[in-house]
Amino acid sequence: MKEHGKRMGKNMRSSMGRAWVLSSALLMVAATTSLSGCRITDDDVAAWARKASGPRKLIAVLQHDKYPMALRVNAALTLVTMKPRGGRAVGLLGSDEYIGLLDGLSDMDASERKPIISGLAPKLVEGMAEVPEGDQADESIPYKDAAYALLTHNEGSLVSDEEIKRSLNDALIGWCQHNFVARMDDTTQLYGMEQVLRHTRSAGVRGLTPLIAADFKKIRELSQLIYELGDDATKLDASKRMVVVAQYVDSEAWIKQKAPTVEAANKASGLTVKPKQFEKQLEAYQEEELLRLFGAMKNVGQKPIVDYLLTYAANKENPEKRRAAALAGLENNLDRKNQAHAKLMLDLLADNETPDSLRDVASRRVGELSREQVAERLYGLFESDRWKLRWIAAALLLKMTDSKTIDDFMAQLGKIKHMAITEALTYGPGLKDVKGDTAELVSKYSATNQPVPVRLSALGYYYGYGTQADLAKVEPFTSDTEKVPSCPKDAEECAWSCTVAGKDGPELKEVATVGNFVEYCLVPAMKGRAPAETKAAEATPAPEAQAK
Repeated sequence: MKEHGKRMGKNMRSSMGRAWVLSSALLMVAATTSLSGCRITDDDVAAWARKASGPRKLIAVLQHDKYPMALRVNAALTLVTMKPRGGRAVGLLGSDEYIGLLDGLSDMDASERKPIISGLAPKLVEGMAEVPEGDQADESIPYKDAAYALLTHNEGSLVSDEEIKRSLNDALIGWCQHNFVARMDDTTQLYGMEQVLRHTRSAGVRGLTPLIAADFKKIRELSQLIYELGDDATKLDASKRMVVVAQYVDSEAWIKQKAPTVEAANKASGLTVKPKQFEKQLEAYQEEELLRLFGAMKNVGQKPIVDYLLTYAANKENPEKRRAAALAGLENNLDRKNQAHAKLMLDLLADNETPDSLRDVASRRVGELSREQVAERLYGLFESDRWKLRWIAAALLLKMTDSKTIDDFMAQLGKIKHMAITEALTYGPGLKDVKGDTAELVSKYSATNQPVPVRLSALGYYYGYGTQADLAKVEPFTSDTEKVPSCPKDAEECAWSCTVAGKDGPELKEVATVGNFVEYCLVPAMKGRAPAETKAAEATPAPEAQAK
């Protein structure tokens, strides 16, 4: 609607129709004055707001200097508070037939416009200070919309006085601090609260942190705005407050407070709930609120939140789902220079008792840290008999590896005694992301002088990216009789086998040698891929799969 108003204003200003509209309006006002036999009064201005021709008459009074300034200001205020017509704020934006307040002011010289703005601004500030009670309609919205429009229309050129700008901005900030939830959801606004806050930026969100409380319904939305617009002090204050809220929600006191609410909801629904079921209801309610908080915490970050979420995730007494959500809330908030952060993530990754869902999220957080923080511990996991754990560690390291460190990676990989086929099929495609000549890396590490785990991993590149054009590069390896590594004892999903097309349909072939690996696994994948199809095979399991 705002853009439409701009376009209409520009079109009207560039045509002779504008002059006709104004002269027509003046004639109308003059005729009204002549017929009534008296001057135009505030009562006339108020009455015009309800008439079809009213906006034209109000614009005429606004723009003509023969009228007293107080009357012109009143005409402007009447345009602000006019009821929408056909869902459009015609008083402010105009219509296809007449211009509104914004274009009316834009057409005036700055010297003419300034006293009108000076008289109108205090009335807008006063109107914005009104706070509705109960279910009353919010009568402050037209004043807020007008203030925002005056400050932003035509790149803010309508308001030249810095003191007036300051007063309107301060009033907008104060408006956002009252009745926040209802005003953010109010669909009758021409300009939403988020637009207003993005205009006022850090000053706008600075005073909103006291709203952060246990029952605040817009904590996720506010946390996002604080993240985008807030200064460091605001973010730190929000972080502290959110931790206090989380601690309260995760307490027995919160459970006791919410028990009557849940009980009343059960009665209203006609549910008869046993004590154990009621406890489960409260736990589910509590968990839902905590997860909502943890998601909002991710936006704000800062030391208080990071410390709280780290402690929460490390506590084995907390439920698995909540611990995983706490780790998710740490996304992009860990300190790449803090070794304690790295240690906690790596401990969770390596601990046999860590649930799979938690290990998955911990691996993502490890991936956000620096190679210097995590490489030594990740290499230590290469010796684990749990091949899936090594798989996670190796995949993380490979993403952090460059041309200077790839030799170290391959040297460590060459020491392993057991290996799953999935590893070879995953590490190879990962070479594509290592800086340098990929073909040269594949050739180097697939050579016969390399340990078998290294050779298999390098050849695995062709499973993900090899095409029909590359078949000549791998065919010499089909006669390689060197044994593939064995699976660890009792390992799951480790079997060395690949499915090939047989006479009677798909056949599962055992992979015992490097040659089998190339013939049964690589060549079929490459034959089915034209040279342009270099996307890694979707059948390759994700490196972040859970270790068991």
